[in-house]
Amino acid sequence: MAVDNDLYNAPDAWWRDDQPFATLKEFTPARFRYFHTVLTERLRMDLAGLKVLDVGCGGGLLAEQFAAAGCKVTGIDPSKESLAAATEHARESGLEIEYRHGVAERLPFPDGAFDLVYCCDTLEHVTSPDQAVGEAVRVLKPGGYYLYDTINRTFRSWLVMIKVAQDWKSVSFAPRNLHDWKQFIKPSELHALFAKHGLDNRDLVGFGSSRPQREVMRLLRSRARGEITYGELGRQFGLAHNKDTSIIYAGYAHKTGGSAHAGR
Repeated sequence: MAVDNDLYNAPDAWWRDDQPFATLKEFTPARFRYFHTVLTERLRMDLAGLKVLDVGCGGGLLAEQFAAAGCKVTGIDPSKESLAAATEHARESGLEIEYRHGVAERLPFPDGAFDLVYCCDTLEHVTSPDQAVGEAVRVLKPGGYYLYDTINRTFRSWLVMIKVAQDWKSVSFAPRNLHDWKQFIKPSELHALFAKHGLDNRDLVGFGSSRPQREVMRLLRSRARGEITYGELGRQFGLAHNKDTSIIYAGYAHKTGGSAHAGR
């Protein structure tokens, strides 16, 4: 099964409550809360004016969160349709975000151009995670930080992200072929790439629903029957970070060889 990245080119895919990516939209605040806590409480960073690159920005879900927090955000994505949606929504929201067309493996920016780079929901879609990480490190200033989330390659991720999310019609909430289990990345594999390219991983957390499994299945069946929207599913799902990294995991890494931007 190949990943169908053309799914990201669908009109109105990103911000409408009745579209599948609305579930992802409602997951975004929980992910941003984790990253915001890391940056402001652990690293004591001042986000105002921080030069940030969003690799695989899609429709701008996380980019808008970082921009609203005061960062100077640039987003890059291979989908021109997604970039158009992101640009329009940022304008409607009164946010200044620069969006550029390109791919993670060949970033059109000079060395050391950004204080912070993040790559979320993207590494499992790229042609070469090795090149994507290498390019992110290249455009990151020495001492800067790399934030990420992606999907682990485990039996549980196959069951949840492929069978439940995509294949089983009675509970599915994602388009078929959105993900390919073989392209999921184990944390040990990703952290080996970090070490190869000069990143020191500093944290590893999981993400999942804060609701009991029985309630989650009830919500999935309700969405499949058309009783609630994709957006409502995301809101009721209650995404939160935890210690279980067997499906979705996230963390941050430090680019060695320079001082961090803490206390700017």
